[in-house]
Amino acid sequence: MSEIERKWLVAALPPDLPDGEPIHQGYVALDGDVEVRIRDRAGSNSLTVKRGSGLEREEIEIDIDRDNFDALWPIAEHRSIDKVRHVVEVGGLAAEIDVYRGRHEGLCVVEVEFASTDEADAFEPPSWFGAEVTDDDRWSNRRLAAEGPPDR
Repeated sequence: MSEIERKWLVAALPPDLPDGEPIHQGYVALDGDVEVRIRDRAGSNSLTVKRGSGLEREEIEIDIDRDNFDALWPIAEHRSIDKVRHVVEVGGLAAEIDVYRGRHEGLCVVEVEFASTDEADAFEPPSWFGAEVTDDDRWSNRRLAAEGPPDR
């Protein structure tokens, strides 16, 4: 399965931000452009394998139970992030705003997923999105989890 997604640093959070869901995720394995991640999203647990970088990547996600999440967490906890995800509509699309916690406190990014690369290319982000970092690996969750936030 393919994921087509663009990512920006948030310049200013939009007004009336809806309540969000806490996300606790860690990386079980990182090898080149392949990552294996576990995630607890508001009590729903998953294991995801992603390959590639930039605009279009392969992604396979499967649900796992809490026991499996807990068994894998010790492998991933040293490469982890905590954030709260808020979803707002922008131009008929879902914009996912991640507000980071812990050692990434103060970082906010927004991601939008698209049905095609043509749709992604045609998208005009609102000004509050800020600088685009889709092709800048320093802002990928895997790098943030492993190395911390880059200097801005």
